[in-house]
Amino acid sequence: MQVTAFSTPKKPDWRWRIVNYAGETIQESRESFPTIAAAVARGTEYMSRLRADRSAPVRAWRSTSHLRSAR
Repeated sequence: MQVTAFSTPKKPDWRWRIVNYAGETIQESRESFPTIAAAVARGTEYMSRLRADRSAPVRAWRSTSHLRSAR
């Protein structure tokens, strides 16, 4: 899992978001922080209390073995 920090035009302070390797949002903060570093630090603290991530990372490549014919 990864912790990212984000802000929006309506809420310019930083918040953290925990995302698994499949791209799914696991948790997002309601609290805001004045800096990116503070948001990521708090998100990392929270993530350490979560269970281990069991999702699989998205593969950037696919096998082409099915395209090769068996002779």
